[in-house]
Amino acid sequence: MKFVAQRVSGASLTVDAKPVSDIGHGLVVYFGVKVGDTRAQADKCAEKIAHLRIFEDEAGKMNRSVLDVRGEVLFVSQFTLYGDARKGNRPSFIEAERPEPADALYLYTAERLRALGVPVKLGVFGAHMVIDQTNDGPVTIIYEL
Repeated sequence: MKFVAQRVSGASLTVDAKPVSDIGHGLVVYFGVKVGDTRAQADKCAEKIAHLRIFEDEAGKMNRSVLDVRGEVLFVSQFTLYGDARKGNRPSFIEAERPEPADALYLYTAERLRALGVPVKLGVFGAHMVIDQTNDGPVTIIYEL
């Protein structure tokens, strides 16, 4: 499993020019599932996202989590995180999980985040999504299990 978390002051997601999700202050998390990933790994990812200390405290140090700042998460499934472009110019996605199991782990991870107290908004699995986000910092963290 892999995710890219970006600290934002706001973000919105549309599909076919129709609004689907929007958040204020928080994180946009792009989430990829690799062949063979498990619920145990999803649990670890949810814990990491919820407790990742990338928001500033009173001293200006990144010492607060999305939970601490009462932020939201826009959680977007993105199989292209497992695109391998080491050979040639066209990425191979052979490491990305098939849609059905990937969607199940994506939704499971979102539920785990909610169970931890994080407000979560979702993208639309498999859809062509347009995401507008205002990065804050910018702060981008890449995490892989």
